[in-house]
Amino acid sequence: MDTRQLAAFCAVVERRSFSQAAERLGVTQPAVSLQVRALEKRLGTQLLDRSGRRVEPTEAGLRLYRGAQRMLALEEQLVAEVGGEGEGALEGTFQIGASTGPGGIVLAQLLCEFQARNSALNISLSVFDTQTVVELVANRELELGVVGAARRHRGVVFEPFFHDEVILACPPGHRFAGKTVTLDEIRGEQLIIMQEGAGVRQIIEDELRRVGTRLRDLDVKIELGLQESVTSAVRAGFGVTFISRTSVAADLATGALTAARVEGLELEREIHLVRASGRAETRSAHAFIEFAKGRVQ
Repeated sequence: MDTRQLAAFCAVVERRSFSQAAERLGVTQPAVSLQVRALEKRLGTQLLDRSGRRVEPTEAGLRLYRGAQRMLALEEQLVAEVGGEGEGALEGTFQIGASTGPGGIVLAQLLCEFQARNSALNISLSVFDTQTVVELVANRELELGVVGAARRHRGVVFEPFFHDEVILACPPGHRFAGKTVTLDEIRGEQLIIMQEGAGVRQIIEDELRRVGTRLRDLDVKIELGLQESVTSAVRAGFGVTFISRTSVAADLATGALTAARVEGLELEREIHLVRASGRAETRSAHAFIEFAKGRVQ
């Protein structure tokens, strides 16, 4: 079976668009359409439903997608082995993404230590919100991701990495500092939140839903992007925010921020590794995971 046709088909399924699949593959949209039509003709069945606003796989298409991922992963692995990538020092560029919590402190330090042990390897860390990291890994634009929330996505798999805690961060001297407070007490404070797509925000929304309330019930009036924006506002005394303890460890140590807990909310969380489904693991990704797990567990 022509792996170019399979790659084109998988790209359309993952992007739900012929034009976006073409952009990802670096070819024209007609070329992608031609590859998919040729595949459908060979198999004698329709693989994609093109009738809606987005392209969706048919039942046969879903079965082919799962098998095609395995075939493409095997091809990638064979090319790496034949090309001699299985031996010698790590070289090239290792591209990894992370959400702002784990990416800001823990992962940055681990990557620096890992590069020091592999001097011929270039490392590129991109920091986005959780949703963006998952999409980039699914689209194989990143080899590996590290995120604070496991969002459902058929193009990726998640694996536990290390534990973290979400706290209510407050300015120095705040009346909540070092205490356990109730949700009713938070309603009387200026609560600053991160943007949609942030892993911490998803965790808070899920926990609030579990206890029978919603984020909007807390009368939130300020939404300030991601981690650095909200911590900067809290340090300046403009409100309180939910944030990863790991990401603000230095501020807590120096007293630039203080921490509180919220009664009834279970805010322990698992930081996850995220990989593309069916993708053969690169040597760099495998070596980093083995190195990192030995440091964080």
